[in-house]
Parts: sequence; C-alpha cells; structure tokens
Amino acid sequence: MRLPLAFLLALALGGCASPLPPHDPGMAWVDMSAQTTDIFMSDHLDGKRTYDGRYFLVPPGAHELEAHYEFEVSSGGFGLFGETQTMRCTLVVQYDNFEAGKRYLFQARSLGFTPQGWLRDEQRNVLVEAEAEHCY
Repeated sequence: MRLPLAFLLALALGGCASPLPPHDPGMAWVDMSAQTTDIFMSDHLDGKRTYDGRYFLVPPGAHELEAHYEFEVSSGGFGLFGETQTMRCTLVVQYDNFEAGKRYLFQARSLGFTPQGWLRDEQRNVLVEAEAEHCY
C-alpha cells in the first residue's frame, strides 16, 4: 500500500517542478508574484481555465486574466495565540493592449482583509489595478 502512495506523491510533486516552457515571441508572457507566504496562481484567461498556474501566455490584444489568491489574516489575538484565517479571492485584470514578445507582471498582496493586485509592464509601471471578486 505504501509503494503506490509514494509513487503517486512523487508523480504529483514532479509536475510542480516542471520547467517553464520556452517564451513564444508571438505571445505576451505574464509572470505571477505575491508575498512568499501567499498562494497566487493563474486560473482563467478570457473565461477559459489556464494550463499552468505559474504564468499566463497571452495573445496580443485585449484580455481578461483571473487569478486565484490565498492569504492569511490574523484575527487580532494577542502574541502567538492570535487566530489566523485564510482568505480566498479571485483577482481579475482587464487590459486592452497586451503586446507580443513583452513580459508583464501580475502582482498581488494583502492589506489586512483586503486583497490588492496590479498588472505591471517590464519597467514595473502599473498598467491597471486588479478587481477583487468572490472573497471568502
């Protein structure tokens, strides 16, 4: 019983460590970035589920990006005994001018119970602010 379980675990972890695909110059690449304790993954591109949660590969033009964002919030207890809760949200960015061959950054962070997100260009200029949806 342990051997099949170990094999399945190794197989699952191997998928997480797969290398990123080569950059396609005909597409825009969107990296994902959040605080190290948070989970931030691509989820949908124009309403269709993404293949790999580590990035978006976007054709030139207008697109809607949806990303899953999880972060922990302290409920205000004292010292080490404060309770934490996990917040789960969808961050959505709509941008009209993705350019082929360019790299973008979809960045997320939390401020208390409030998730925040931005789409940035290669110089880290903010192009558009993300909308937070479906937080629970």
